[in-house]
Amino acid sequence: MSRAAFSKRFPDDAACAKHLYEKRWPNGFVCPKCQETKAWTLDSKLFTYECATCSRQTSVTAGTIFHRSKLSLLTWFLAIYAIASHSNGISALQLQAQLGLGSYKTAWLMLQKLRRAMVDPDRSLLEDLVEVDESDIPYRTKNDPIAGGQGRSAVGKLHFIGAIEISPEGHPRRIRLAPLQDFSAPNIGTFVTSAVTTGATVLSDGFPAYRSLKGYNHKPKVVGKMAAHIVLPWIHRVFANFKRWALGTYHGVRKPHLRRYLDEFVFRWNRRRHMKSSFDMLLDIASHLPHAGYSEFVDQSV
Repeated sequence: MSRAAFSKRFPDDAACAKHLYEKRWPNGFVCPKCQETKAWTLDSKLFTYECATCSRQTSVTAGTIFHRSKLSLLTWFLAIYAIASHSNGISALQLQAQLGLGSYKTAWLMLQKLRRAMVDPDRSLLEDLVEVDESDIPYRTKNDPIAGGQGRSAVGKLHFIGAIEISPEGHPRRIRLAPLQDFSAPNIGTFVTSAVTTGATVLSDGFPAYRSLKGYNHKPKVVGKMAAHIVLPWIHRVFANFKRWALGTYHGVRKPHLRRYLDEFVFRWNRRRHMKSSFDMLLDIASHLPHAGYSEFVDQSV
C-alpha cells in the first residue's frame, strides 16, 4: 500500500475507528460484559458504544493495545504503516521524527507495543523438516573484555536459538527465534517443543543437549571441524541476516529487550514475500491484544 493509498483509506481518526471497529467486531458489536449485540453510539464520548442491555460503555480501543493512549488513532495507524512498509524496520528515533512525537519515550513505547503485536498467539508450529541451532550476537558492557568470551561463553554475547522449516523441495519457509539463557537440555528442549510440532524431523549439529528430545525424529549432523553453515545452511543464513539487520538498523540490541528484536525479525522474515499484508496482519493482532503500560515493558512482564 502506497502512502497516497494509505492517506486516502485513512484520512482521519473517524476512518481509523471505523476500520478498527470492523476488525474487532466483524459481525457487529458484541458487549464484552453480557455478550448482547444491541448498542448505540454515544455523542459525549468518541467512538464509544453503550450496551442496550447492561449499559456497559465500551470504546472501540478498549481491549486493544491502543487503550488508554493519549495519541490519536491516526497516529497509531501511521506508526503501523511506517513499521510495516519499511522492510528493514525503523528505530524509535526515526519513528519519533516521522510522526512528530514530543518525546523519545513515547516512540519507544509505541515500538514495544507493536513488536508485541508481531507475535500471532494463534500461529501454528513448524512442521516437516526443521533445522535447529544456537547462535549469539555481540553485546558488551563496560566490564566485559572487548574480544568477548570464546566458544559458548556468555561473556560479551547474547545467546539465542532458532529453527527454520524446510519444504520437501529444500526451500526455506517459516522461522522461530528466542533468547537462550544457557545451553542446557531443558532450555533447548523447551524451545523446540514451543516451536516445532511433535513428529517433525529435527536436524541439529549433534550438540549433546538435543539427545534428550522426545517425540521428534532427531537427525544429528556432527559438525566437527566443518563450518556449521555447511551442515545447517538455512538456519545459519537466518542468523547472519538477523545479525546484519540488528546491527545495521538498530546499531546493536539491548540485553533486556532481545526477545522483542527477535520477534520483529521473525515477523519480517515470515512475511518477506507478503509485505502488502503486513499492515493488516499487524493491525489485526494489535486489535485483539490487551493493554500493557510502560512499566510492564520495562520489567518484561508482558
